[in-house]
Amino acid sequence: MNRTETQRDARHVRRAGHIAAALVLAQAVGMRPAWAQETPARPVTIQPAPAAPAAAGTQAPQPAIRWEKTFPQIGSGKWTGHRLPDGQPDIQGDWSNSIANHDNFTDPQGGTPGDPVRRKRPLGPRAERAPSRVSYPADGQVPFQPWARAKQQELAAGFWNATRQEYVEPLARCYPAGIPKSFTWHGFEIRQFPHYIVFLFNSGTRIVHLDGKQHLPANIKLWNGDSRGHWEGNTLVVDVENNNSKARFGRTAEFASENVHVQERYIFDNAGRRFNYEATFTDSTVYTQPWTATIPMRRYVAGDPQDGWHYEVPLANHPGKELIADHVERPCIENNGPFGQVAIPKK
Repeated sequence: MNRTETQRDARHVRRAGHIAAALVLAQAVGMRPAWAQETPARPVTIQPAPAAPAAAGTQAPQPAIRWEKTFPQIGSGKWTGHRLPDGQPDIQGDWSNSIANHDNFTDPQGGTPGDPVRRKRPLGPRAERAPSRVSYPADGQVPFQPWARAKQQELAAGFWNATRQEYVEPLARCYPAGIPKSFTWHGFEIRQFPHYIVFLFNSGTRIVHLDGKQHLPANIKLWNGDSRGHWEGNTLVVDVENNNSKARFGRTAEFASENVHVQERYIFDNAGRRFNYEATFTDSTVYTQPWTATIPMRRYVAGDPQDGWHYEVPLANHPGKELIADHVERPCIENNGPFGQVAIPKK
């Protein structure tokens, strides 16, 4: 076995251990043993985007990260795509949001307010950028109560000068990105098991229970909350409780309290190419009314160009001609810039 094969096998072992640990933890809080066998994925028919050929003796350049300014609406309805043996719509694979990263929650392509790094190009008119992730209310803003708006602005300003512990961006300490930030922090993988769906995020793992069990006791709080879901046609409906609310929604520091209730709808198109994530946040201690976030997603497949954000999955080194995505676990090292705001609190 050569060095490359040894390194690849070691990555597979770490990846398998990561998933196994998450499932064992889930079993400890009441899972049935049905998770033990992962449902095999069907071959995805989406054609990968062609990459520009590299000159002989050189490495192909990494393509630029591409963001959309608009995205298709997907209506809830009947699922006509492939189903897994347990009846679930087959949604396994690699996904990424399509409009922007976590820099700015309500102006996704507008950059982070207060960022000391000067932009190379002007932003241009707001109407020419992607819409706010807040799809309701119509003004595109999180409906904070006055005290909460003041706190959000304080936290956003404090990220650049962390004179207090709460001003340190949680991702800079390798904490989970939470809900909904996990969906804007790099691409992610979805795996399905009988009665469960597992999200493998760049910043941690999340399990959605489909077995009808009740939520965990209210005193147990989790970074990604406690997720209980069911399918309605092409839509995965997930009820989220038990959120510790330590994560922020973006570098603009929007937040919720531990009292937040989140109702999520993952609406998949029947072609298996896209889904839209819609989440309604209800928290009477922080907001003046319930509000909804919408984040569009698209699928990536083996052979799509790696771009350092949407899709970071290399191809497996094997003798066959089949393109096989070689998933690896991406580690986080605290304060490795530019990993969120990484200012160190002053003593």
